[in-house]
Amino acid sequence: MVILEPHHRSFPPDPPADPDDPDTVAAHEWTAFAGVRQMSNHWDRPGWTDRTRAYYWLLEFATPALIAQAQRCQAALNPLPVDPIAPDGIHLTLGRVGLTEDVSAHQIARLAAAARDHIPRRFTLQAVPMTASLGAIRYSVAPWSPVLELHQHLSRAGERSGIPPLSPGAHFRPHIGIGYMHRCVPADQVRQAIEPLRQLPPVLAAVDRVHLVRMRRVPGAYQWDTIHTLALES
Repeated sequence: MVILEPHHRSFPPDPPADPDDPDTVAAHEWTAFAGVRQMSNHWDRPGWTDRTRAYYWLLEFATPALIAQAQRCQAALNPLPVDPIAPDGIHLTLGRVGLTEDVSAHQIARLAAAARDHIPRRFTLQAVPMTASLGAIRYSVAPWSPVLELHQHLSRAGERSGIPPLSPGAHFRPHIGIGYMHRCVPADQVRQAIEPLRQLPPVLAAVDRVHLVRMRRVPGAYQWDTIHTLALES
């Protein structure tokens, strides 16, 4: 079991009181966003260049209802300086494995094999529209427990494969993004645009596999090549 902890680099910094309850998570994240005064440019990040390539674990979502609702929200937010995430790019990032120059192909193969051993069971997430962080617009999701269990499993698989573990699960805040801010803007403008979308119903999204990908950044988006896909236990 992962015990969540406050962390200044997480958003929200403090974990919700009940990370498995959708209403609690959504209210907590909206309250945290209420304290943001200025949205930042998501792409103004140290450590990424056009040549950067890194391995990540992530969940992809092809649920038609989720994609349709995300596109509806993106259309409503079009006046904002937001780069919308393409339908085939909707995802939940579980963690960064390492830069491609730091992790060998042999280590990646060992990692995938280790992660397949005793992999957790499949689960269903509830995606709750809509909130934001410091530089992105996103869904709140719940329950967190199966996501945290999967994160912990993948981190331990990395350690067994000689790869540094993922960022601590205690600081992990699962979410599904729909767009990245491409310039700074007062957060009040974003809240005004998002607030009507919070009346939309939550959407269920099944999670039955996890992907190990090689990610790169292109103008206004992340793109990746899937290296391994692991089916979760049924």
